[in-house]
Amino acid sequence: MLRLQSPLPESYTTSTGPDLAERIAAAKKALGDRLMILGHHYQRDEVMRWADARGDSFGLSRQAATSEAEYIVFCGVHFMAESADILTGPSQKVILPDLNAGCSMADMADVDSVDEAWHELAAVTDVDDIVPITYMNSAAALKAFVGRMGGAVCTSSNARAVLTWALRQKGPDSKVLFFPDQHLGRNTAYDLGFSEDDMAVWDPRRDLGGLDEAIVKGSRFLLWKGHCSVHQRFRPAHVEAFRSSHPEGKVIVHPECAHDVVELADEVGSTDFIIAAVERAQPGTVIAVATEIHLVQRLADEHPHLKIVSLDPLVCPCSTMFRIDAAHLAWVLEELVAGRVVNQITVDPVTAGDARVALQRMLDIA
Repeated sequence: MLRLQSPLPESYTTSTGPDLAERIAAAKKALGDRLMILGHHYQRDEVMRWADARGDSFGLSRQAATSEAEYIVFCGVHFMAESADILTGPSQKVILPDLNAGCSMADMADVDSVDEAWHELAAVTDVDDIVPITYMNSAAALKAFVGRMGGAVCTSSNARAVLTWALRQKGPDSKVLFFPDQHLGRNTAYDLGFSEDDMAVWDPRRDLGGLDEAIVKGSRFLLWKGHCSVHQRFRPAHVEAFRSSHPEGKVIVHPECAHDVVELADEVGSTDFIIAAVERAQPGTVIAVATEIHLVQRLADEHPHLKIVSLDPLVCPCSTMFRIDAAHLAWVLEELVAGRVVNQITVDPVTAGDARVALQRMLDIA
């Protein structure tokens, strides 16, 4: 859910890039080790240059959990900052530079819809056999639901490990309710050796998810009908066009892409995996990457010995990640220097307690 905030003061909206950089640098120096800036891989370069740690949502969760900084400024989106608040200590403060930085995928599953689905499932099958797994891209309330119901959070980095764990929890009849991204769930299930017959898509807008009782009972994976607006853009035709132009090229895709794209790729993995795959590529390799364009462009800039392009030539930025900019970062940092905390993200103690259980399982399983 997006949240409204006060407009930036004019002194930030009218400042130039060099001026904002000077102000950020000065504020960082003044705050010293009281501050840690976390930067998600999809952030703009003007923001990432100031990050004390870079990573995907899984890596940054670990950073937040172990940081001793008083202020954690999370350059990412709302659900990431919520998770950081849950994992950090009571004296630490987590700040999101722009409260409007949300996630459309996370908004596709809310706790009321999931709770309703759980009750519908209980009417036709034994929910004691179902383990709920939520992707990191979800609100704290959903993570709390999962914690209460014996499930765990996962990220694209550890989805295989978490789903393997889930299927062992309830014996041979174990089922997984996976939300909000159907594609990560499907691709991971295929990777574990399951077939299409083992999976069904749960549509929260329809009674019993649009499924009949036999399908619900016979499926091992119930996949919530949600998706990432960026990664769903990539199509098999993009892979075919790239291979036609670059027969020796390599295609690396994120597991939030549709399965028909994943099937055609050379390598599949999280943002951290994609970065590692690029780093081990031989000089001269042409690589098409299917993920958010800011990361693709950064990889191209940092590896001039390779030719790195977006798999989709029309590209597609994550519009909510794009909301975090140098102006917002300068603003929240200078407010901290002045002794004022703005845009703090807090999760209520009850929700945080249940969500922490699910997040800790994620960290323990990986």
